[in-house]
Amino acid sequence: MFIDQVRINVKGGDGGAGCMSFRREACVPKGGPDGGDGGHGGNVVLRADRGKSSLIDFRFKHHFRAERGTHGQGARRHGADGEDLVLNVPLGTIAYELDPETMERAYLIADLTHAGEMAVVGEGGHGGRGNIHFVTSVRRAPAFAEKGEPATEHWIELEMKLMADVGLVGMPSVGKSSLIAHMSAARPKIADYPFTTLQPNLGMVRVGEYDYVVADIPGLIEGAAEGKGLGHEFLRHIERTALIMHVVDLSGSYEQRDPVHDYLVIKRELAEYASDLSQRPTVIVGNKCDLPGTEEASGRMRELAEREGLPYYEVSAATGVGMHDLMMAVGKMVRELRGAVQDEDEATAPDQYAKVWTARQHRRERVTKVSKEGPGVWRLSGKSIERMVIQTDWDNDESIIYLQHRLDRLGIERELLKEGARNGDVVRILGYELEFTGVDDDTSDVLSEDAAEELDWEEFDAPADDDDVDEPDGE
Repeated sequence: MFIDQVRINVKGGDGGAGCMSFRREACVPKGGPDGGDGGHGGNVVLRADRGKSSLIDFRFKHHFRAERGTHGQGARRHGADGEDLVLNVPLGTIAYELDPETMERAYLIADLTHAGEMAVVGEGGHGGRGNIHFVTSVRRAPAFAEKGEPATEHWIELEMKLMADVGLVGMPSVGKSSLIAHMSAARPKIADYPFTTLQPNLGMVRVGEYDYVVADIPGLIEGAAEGKGLGHEFLRHIERTALIMHVVDLSGSYEQRDPVHDYLVIKRELAEYASDLSQRPTVIVGNKCDLPGTEEASGRMRELAEREGLPYYEVSAATGVGMHDLMMAVGKMVRELRGAVQDEDEATAPDQYAKVWTARQHRRERVTKVSKEGPGVWRLSGKSIERMVIQTDWDNDESIIYLQHRLDRLGIERELLKEGARNGDVVRILGYELEFTGVDDDTSDVLSEDAAEELDWEEFDAPADDDDVDEPDGE
């Protein structure tokens, strides 16, 4: 069964809590803090696998969870990190983040086009740090540690676009399935009625010195670009092909269709779906030339191809007439288009692309936003700052004071002043509320104006690493 679009719910493992502990030994009266860190939760990772041909593994199972990290312990014993959960998907899989309210696509997470390429779609929670990290010259015995960060649970959409060199397009029943059956070892269902092919088929073609992959795309109809029929379901698979093989029925079939009209209709649908498809290298194939009365239609198609500067081949998938020349010509074109560096790229690209997706994710996390929810009420949002709040022990006064210190080091106070915050205003982060006490009321106007000149932006980046804002560790 061919499945090319699914939605799944993913959640990384929760982070383990840091330990608040002090060394207590008879011979060491002032041992100091020795609480270990909690382990990081495991990630949910997508990995492109050449052996996968569809997303059928996700048809019935939709929820995936990674292993949580374990808690830290005394004597500087750190908790173990959770195991990553790796989900193998076909080459050409695209992952999208879904908006939790509308369930519409919010942004692209990753586009996996190389074997072995990986992307994290469910990041595990950070482990909390033990109290050994919070020692300073003035804080010799910190009596607090960080909690583990709960991992975020969210829905993503996986969409697979076939990774083929050649895509066969055309109206229903023009003989695309017969062509791919003749060109390769693929054995699609073939019958003389429209929409025999209900799902794309892939075939590996080997002829002479060439080998390439051909995708048989189910028949398109007029209006496919607007989603009529199953237009959007099939058109997505043409986007990655290097070469389009446009097949027309020279006989007109029992519907007596005009092959020139059919070609122009499908060409317009491709251009309306994605403008670059109209510029994609194309070969026109007139099929069923063995049937009587096809000479006139073939002549008109040849004239059209010459006007558009496209190669035209007259073939019969049933008898094999012209098929060898077509297969050889297509093989030569594919080699020129793909180039000889494809294997080298696949060997080196996965690590590079994995770094790209990770960097984009971290960049989104570092952005912190300040917004006004009402008179005297402000909202701070952003993955980095929210992580600090979640990991704070709100039952421990020292832990809360430490959080306030970190927020000050991040420049949150200056940004609130720039937006117009006053003493006594409420600052909300997730489900928590803090009282803003940035400056004296009689000077806040001046400071806010200065801050506005210095900080002329609505979004600002928090440090990439939480450790950047901590005081240096001491012993």
